[in-house]
Amino acid sequence: MATFAPPTLGSETIFHIGSFQIRNTLITSWIVIAFIALGAYLYYRKSKKLVPAGWQNFVEMLVEGILNFFETITGDRDLAKKFLPICGTIFLYIFISNLFGLFPGFGTIGIYEMHNGHEILVPFLRSVNADVNMTAGIALISVVMTQVYGLTTLKLGYLKKFFVNPFKDPVGTFVGILELVSEFAKIVSFTFRLFGNIFAGEVLLAVIAFLVPFIAPLPFYGLEMFVAFVQALVFSLLTLVFFTMATVSHEDHEEHHGKQLSSVN
Repeated sequence: MATFAPPTLGSETIFHIGSFQIRNTLITSWIVIAFIALGAYLYYRKSKKLVPAGWQNFVEMLVEGILNFFETITGDRDLAKKFLPICGTIFLYIFISNLFGLFPGFGTIGIYEMHNGHEILVPFLRSVNADVNMTAGIALISVVMTQVYGLTTLKLGYLKKFFVNPFKDPVGTFVGILELVSEFAKIVSFTFRLFGNIFAGEVLLAVIAFLVPFIAPLPFYGLEMFVAFVQALVFSLLTLVFFTMATVSHEDHEEHHGKQLSSVN
């Protein structure tokens, strides 16, 4: 009788290159990157046409749609264009990675190995974001680039929200410490929000497929496609919001807030 083995919390090693472990989530990540790079190359070859058609038309509509949506968040088209390369790439990478993880064969085709006296399946391919190391990497990019944009835009003035003279403004000093802690908390929040949702989806699909292999899993695949989109959207939008907030000085923020209050009154 077949026994149910849920997906493991960690990714599995498929082979080694020297002492470097090649894990199934890393292989999937390479496939996703190659897919995006191929799409960009095909667009580049067709982009010389004055009248867009086919793939060129689709890519331009997609990029323009994302840009317009980002503009509604930033309120400034120049800022939206500035942040589009990173935030747009994060959205596409996460969304496509999540979709790839739903393809047939992901998590189900592999080799059986003995671990702690039990025979378990080690899949050749697995959803990228079901690996906490992958989600932590994207979270680090988001948070680090937030600091980069803040420092390049406001220079040393960006650090004023973190470091305040305790003798002049003790409350501001305490708030600055909270702001500093929150920057590190963002990494944890980003990492485990994305990882938790995608890993939970893997477990759900595995359980449903084991109990009722035919027909029943289809609605859950539709649900996971929706979750794949929402998680990519949330991650990229939060990154965009943090980028925007980092490029606005504390004084400008207070002035803008004051104008909003006066308009309400």
